[in-house]
Amino acid sequence: MLYWHIFLAFFIPGIVGYGGGPASIPLVENEVVDHYGWMTVPEFSEVLALGNSLPGPIATKMAGYIGYEQGGVLGSIVGIFATVAPSLLLMIVLLGLLYKYKDSPKVKRMTNYIRPTIAVMLGVMAFSFFSTSYSDSGVLQTVILVGVSFFLLEKLKVHPAYVIMGSLIYGGIFL
Repeated sequence: MLYWHIFLAFFIPGIVGYGGGPASIPLVENEVVDHYGWMTVPEFSEVLALGNSLPGPIATKMAGYIGYEQGGVLGSIVGIFATVAPSLLLMIVLLGLLYKYKDSPKVKRMTNYIRPTIAVMLGVMAFSFFSTSYSDSGVLQTVILVGVSFFLLEKLKVHPAYVIMGSLIYGGIFL
C-alpha cells in the first residue's frame, strides 16, 4: 500500500500540475506534507532547496528523494516513474492532437487563463515557507536571508544555485 501512496503522491500533481516542475511543487507539498504527513514544511523546504541546487528537473529529484525516504530504492523508482508517467502518457496519446491545434486561439487563451492560478499557488507556497522560516529562525535571520538573497539575485544577478548554497552555509554556521 505504501508504494501505491508514493505513486499517487507524485502522479496526481503530475496530472494537475500544468506548467511543469514549479507549478507542481505546491501540489507535491500538499500530498507529502498535508495528506500523507511524510514530512514537515521545514523538511520539505530543505528537500526543495537541495533539489533546486542540483541540475535537472526538480520534480523528479524530489520524487526520488522522498520516495527513497519512504520506501527505499523501490519507493524511489515508483516516485520517479509516477512523476514522469503523466507526461509520458500524454505525449504518446495526445501528441497528434496537440500538434494539430497548437496554434489555435482557444488553446492560447486557455494557457493565458491558467498562468495566474500557477502564480497564486507559487505565492502561497512562498508565503508558507516564509512564515515557517520566520517562526523557526527568528525575524532577524529571516530578514538577513531575504534581503541578501534579493540583492544577490536581482542586483548582482548571481546564479540561484550559489545563493542557495550560500544560504545553506549561513544556516549551518549561524542557525
